[in-house]
Amino acid sequence: MTKMKAAMAAVLVMEKEGVTQAFGVPGAAINPLYSAMRERQSISHILARHVEGASHMAEGYTRAAAGNIGVCIGTSGPGGTDMITGLYSASADSIPILCITGQAPRARLYKEDFQAVDIESISKPVTKWSFTVREPGQLPRAFQQAFHLMRSGRPGPVLLDLPFDVQMAEIEFDIDTYEPLPVYKPFASRKQIEKALDMLAAAKRPLIVAGGGIINADASDLLVEFAELTGVPVIPTLMGWGTIPDDHPLMAGMVGLQTSHRYGNATMLASDFVLGIGNRWANRHTGSTEVYCKGRTFVHVDIEPTQIGRVFTPDLGIVSDAKAALQLFVEVARERKAAGQMPSRSDWAHRCVERKRLMHRKTHYDNVPIKPQRVYEEMNKVFPRDTVYVSNIGLSQIAAGQFLNIFGPRQWINCGQAGPLGWSMPAALGVVAADPSRTVVAITGDYDFQFLIEELAVGAQFNLPYVHVLVNNSYLGLIRQSQRGFEMDFCVQLAFDNINVPDSEDKLRSYGVDHVAVVEGLGCKAIRVKNPGDIEAALRQARVLAAEHRVPVVVEIILEKVTNIAMGTEIDKVNEFEDIDCRHPEGLKGLELAGLLE
Repeated sequence: MTKMKAAMAAVLVMEKEGVTQAFGVPGAAINPLYSAMRERQSISHILARHVEGASHMAEGYTRAAAGNIGVCIGTSGPGGTDMITGLYSASADSIPILCITGQAPRARLYKEDFQAVDIESISKPVTKWSFTVREPGQLPRAFQQAFHLMRSGRPGPVLLDLPFDVQMAEIEFDIDTYEPLPVYKPFASRKQIEKALDMLAAAKRPLIVAGGGIINADASDLLVEFAELTGVPVIPTLMGWGTIPDDHPLMAGMVGLQTSHRYGNATMLASDFVLGIGNRWANRHTGSTEVYCKGRTFVHVDIEPTQIGRVFTPDLGIVSDAKAALQLFVEVARERKAAGQMPSRSDWAHRCVERKRLMHRKTHYDNVPIKPQRVYEEMNKVFPRDTVYVSNIGLSQIAAGQFLNIFGPRQWINCGQAGPLGWSMPAALGVVAADPSRTVVAITGDYDFQFLIEELAVGAQFNLPYVHVLVNNSYLGLIRQSQRGFEMDFCVQLAFDNINVPDSEDKLRSYGVDHVAVVEGLGCKAIRVKNPGDIEAALRQARVLAAEHRVPVVVEIILEKVTNIAMGTEIDKVNEFEDIDCRHPEGLKGLELAGLLE
């Protein structure tokens, strides 16, 4: 056996579990762990400007590639409480991250010691496991259990709280005999899969709803193969976007109240059977269950037993890891197809393709100030097929869901349920840290951008290049739009007359914050766009600048201050505030007569 400080054992275990990158902010209570990391030089570390930023970086890092575990490190007290939003975001979206906090020495706990907060109790509601290591000999196995729990069942975050004296204590530990614990995942039975396929065979207009669990399980290829074998169109959820390429003939569009396509909602309303795999039936996708479920039979496959029946009770529930289920779905579907037992879905699939071809929202506006729809049109034109988009919340996210094109898993990295403002910037940095060779593009509104803006300096310091598209309407846009129901426009304006903006830019002065000046002050590059015809050139220039200088490049696009983006209270009651790009020769009437609006 080898004698070592417990903090060193923690680092050795992380190495064995595959950790090569951490994000954090050091402090007195966590310095023993940092000392061990410095000695080993095996785990790279990126210094965040805010611990919340570090937790979002860890989440972006995890989401960037299958098998990644992002690690966030902070000191005691506010170092831990600053992580709570990151833990909530990761927990809500089933993302495994390991958060490590320092803590006061054990003898000082509960004695009004400086920064000795009970972070274990505070973080329990937003973690799979939160644990204060009270004995030095527990520490290696606590880390072992943390990695086991993060990866098992429905993935999620874990927090380990390390008192200073526990980190410093000498323990006996043999890393050469250490092995990661086997990961637990439930598996569907063949009988369950056959029953689901029997129900599918009985349907006339079936759909597959593909959730984020498919991406977590690294099973997108299996989903596409299953869809092609059965001929069943696919509706990805917001978290499952990219499981099937947007231009695949069986990609039928997204469904929902906000981040959805007109053709996706119309297809869902026309369906009679839905097979949900790795999805949660979240409210922004379903709207009311009365509308969403009416006239349809449901099968729900999910890794978490208590997720099935949480929103509504399906006709058949199957507890399974998405990959394990899809492997069986493919196997049985192949057998049935070879035996001539697979019904043709060509007519139904054709109808879905027709909706997708004809039912569009308009994007090509030449207005000045710029309409946001035009921004996404230009992004689709400029950025390559394998671009990774990182988005947060608000009208910018909703418009992205309606207008961007995504062609593969982990190319849409989005905080779906929690939606904390400021998430996109550090998450994008985490994505770049995971793979600096990829084209990474963040998209945010101006209010979101101003949260955690200091993390841009991290991108400059550690050479983490990406393009950040900042759509600036000087408004808290989504909340302004939701206030329409209250007939008010209250406390949501970000505009003010910026005294530092020169007279020559008098129209810009009323937009308030000079983002270009702030970005440049943080060591990054920035381009401002005021005319729609200049967007393409600016985006292309941003890619060049990012590659040349190896720093984040912000493209600020000055939008009209008020634009209402399509959304509604039900999937059959979405308000279209802007023009429809109806491509049927007889317009909306033609769509209706063709039965494409049912």
